Amino acid sequence: MHDTPMMAPARRTLLRVVQLALAAIVVALVARTIVAQWGAVRLALAEARPNWLALAASGVVVLATYAVLIETWRVILRGWQHEIAFVDAARIWTISNLGKYLPGKVWSITALAVMSREYGVSAAEGATASVLVTLINTIVGFAVAIVAGASLLRLSPALVIIMALMAAAVVASPSVLPKLGLQAGKLFKREIVLRPLAHRVLLSAAVLTCVAWLMYGIAFWLFTKGVLGTAPGALRNYVAVFAGSYLIGFLAIFAPAGVGFREGAMGLALQRAGFAAGPAYLLVVASRLWLTALEVIPPLIFLAFVRRRRLFTYEEEHSPTR
Repeated sequence: MHDTPMMAPARRTLLRVVQLALAAIVVALVARTIVAQWGAVRLALAEARPNWLALAASGVVVLATYAVLIETWRVILRGWQHEIAFVDAARIWTISNLGKYLPGKVWSITALAVMSREYGVSAAEGATASVLVTLINTIVGFAVAIVAGASLLRLSPALVIIMALMAAAVVASPSVLPKLGLQAGKLFKREIVLRPLAHRVLLSAAVLTCVAWLMYGIAFWLFTKGVLGTAPGALRNYVAVFAGSYLIGFLAIFAPAGVGFREGAMGLALQRAGFAAGPAYLLVVASRLWLTALEVIPPLIFLAFVRRRRLFTYEEEHSPTR
């Protein structure tokens, strides 16, 4: 029995409902943990001595980390002889990054590929560049987390094996990209051309993402000092906790922006690093709010600037004096 055309939308709707339900369950479990610890969180908040300079410095480092990741994407595109000005790349990257707050992980990639076409980048190469950056960033991130503090994260051997297989796939990708494009073209019944990339391009991207994860760790250390007034323990612990929890949230495909999974992993890892439950979950909640603000504000500024620029251009073109 063949499926009717009307069943495909129904399946997509059912899949979204299941994804949202699973995400809601995880969020509820984490929320229950935080509520159970709320007395300790309130006590930690009352005893905290915020360091506003450290908090501001944390924000600056996070924004600088975004700049490194944007440059990583530009490095991949330059490997295909595409040059996009940094400001334009930042606009595309930050606006498309808002897609992470929707269920599934494809919306950011889709938006980035569509917006890149304005600069002569094909949808295939735009999407592939985004996927490569994501894969490299994920692999390098787990490597950094394992080296910095494997005992805090207690990653399963299966996950390490998956990361190793992903690393092998990325290393092999320059030579197989044209074949992947050919197969994708047959699947979608259209011509999809993917040119090979030099290995040095992928190596440069790996180095940049490694720098980005270390910067994230420094930003989290500064954030802890900013919220609690102190940041006990070694810097490497903050690198491991942030990178590990962030990536665990990222791998939860059905959870928008990793909500619930990141918080649960971060809370457990911080306690393993020696934090009491109250300060640990205070950092969990505060870091989610802080990072969300830093992810949302830049694209809103870009969107406001573009709208204002277009309005100015329209008024100039329709001015009676012209």
